Amino acid sequence: MGGDGATWGNYSLVYRDSSTALLDVGATIYPNNNTFSFTAVGVTLPPFKNGLTLYTIALSQYATNISTTLKHPGSGGLADAVHGDGNNQAVFVKAAMPLGKGFSAGLLLSYELSQFDSHSDKSVGQYVNYQTRWVPSGGLGLTWQPSKRILVGFRALFNNDREQRSDNVGSSTGANNTQEYRLGMSVGLWEGALADVGGNVRHRSNQLYNTKNTATEPNLGFEQNLWHRHFAFRFGLDETSGTGGISLRFSPILIDVAYVRNLATERVGPIFGATSNSILSTVVFDFGKKFKK
Repeated sequence: MGGDGATWGNYSLVYRDSSTALLDVGATIYPNNNTFSFTAVGVTLPPFKNGLTLYTIALSQYATNISTTLKHPGSGGLADAVHGDGNNQAVFVKAAMPLGKGFSAGLLLSYELSQFDSHSDKSVGQYVNYQTRWVPSGGLGLTWQPSKRILVGFRALFNNDREQRSDNVGSSTGANNTQEYRLGMSVGLWEGALADVGGNVRHRSNQLYNTKNTATEPNLGFEQNLWHRHFAFRFGLDETSGTGGISLRFSPILIDVAYVRNLATERVGPIFGATSNSILSTVVFDFGKKFKK
């Protein structure tokens, strides 16, 4: 039911949030005290005459004293226990517009860099560094809304980068690519209620690990709006992660708070911990309505 989904979070519907600004904050915490935090700010511009709307968001993710294991050139192909600090910076630009007859289309361009600096838990002076180099990445989305109660959507995402792992012995570099395809349908059940059903197919390949895999997972959600849309609650299943959340809407402010159990487990596995709890929050300011008033 949220961002970057096939239905109401589809790239193609960005124009419906024109003239808004947002602040995102969140944290993912593992039982072993590994903690990842992020902050993001974004703005959706007023639409052009043809309905085309542009949205830009900048994101910064950070983590300190992370405990994990890494394969690196000097480990002989074995995973080495390490502690380290990491960060990630990204800028995403989306463009979307209505096409008529209930259809809408959108595009995504992304720029993202990551790095992780760590030291071996076993050998004094042994370091392991990880970083990515940007390769053009993006996505596209398409939705069709034949009536107020039904929305059908498709989204494709292509993430690419070149990874480099270095240590005291040497370095190795390889491509890391992910193609993801999501299809979904949202149906209005009764006043203020939405049911969302879909699926996600993801293919990943990594030259450093010499691995390839394909996974198919479900996306399910339910949302109920109450009190003239001033309050909403929702819950669902995003791949294998259970989710829940609430929204408070008092124009021109919208506040969303979400909880995710085992965020992105199917993508990262147990590398940072077996389980995790995530809290994500978004504050949206509709400056278009404010200026009109």
